[in-house]
Amino acid sequence: MEWRDEGIILGTRKHGETSAILEVMTRAHGRHLGLVRGGRSRKQQPVLQPGNRVDLLWRARLDEHLGTFQAEAIEMNAARLMDSAVAVYGLQTMAAHLRLLPERDAHEGLYQTLAVMIAHLDDADAAGELVARFELLVLDELGFGLDLTQCAATGTRKDLAYVSPKSGRAVSREAGLPWRDKMLALPAFLQRGSGLRADPAAVDDAFRLTGFFLTRHVYEPRGIEPPDARAGFLAALRKHHARGKAIAGEDAAREIIT
Repeated sequence: MEWRDEGIILGTRKHGETSAILEVMTRAHGRHLGLVRGGRSRKQQPVLQPGNRVDLLWRARLDEHLGTFQAEAIEMNAARLMDSAVAVYGLQTMAAHLRLLPERDAHEGLYQTLAVMIAHLDDADAAGELVARFELLVLDELGFGLDLTQCAATGTRKDLAYVSPKSGRAVSREAGLPWRDKMLALPAFLQRGSGLRADPAAVDDAFRLTGFFLTRHVYEPRGIEPPDARAGFLAALRKHHARGKAIAGEDAAREIIT
């Protein structure tokens, strides 16, 4: 058995004295594992880092075997991402979400989205929006997608402000007003084609929304906890936002003084 594909490295773990088991998200073969002989060598270690995009050759005697990988670098992203706690936790969070999917099931859309995410993940101002959108896509791929396109009660596509926790469908501000205390907030930037950017409060609302449905449909039924990386990512985001707010306050004070 043999195939060639490109993939993004999600993680590695040691195997024996010199080898490593590589976990990748591939374009055509889904999330896949394989043994890299000599993967702990000085030559291979920089290549086999999370976030790097690689060309892969996989071989095995039978399709169900672990098999072996030969990996060559296409795009070295790891060093850039390692400089940002937001990027590191963001990548770990997305990798944890991809592990919710069956191994070796193709999800080309998720692969392409992951590649776009990695290109911008070190921009902490954009990372929150990107990972929240990724969580929505994972829910969709798992069969629990939310309908955020029109109001469940009236059919309108305007002024959508809430999501029903029961149906996972959007609700307009007017229709949802009597039940607003029981609804989940729908940040405007998550609506398709909005073109809006998110402030920190909107990002928090987005993760509260996706976290609710991930817990209900995925974590609780499987008897698992949310990944620690997700909490780390949110904490790193809040720290970044707090730092940005403090810097903005200092700049405003200087302008007043001068």
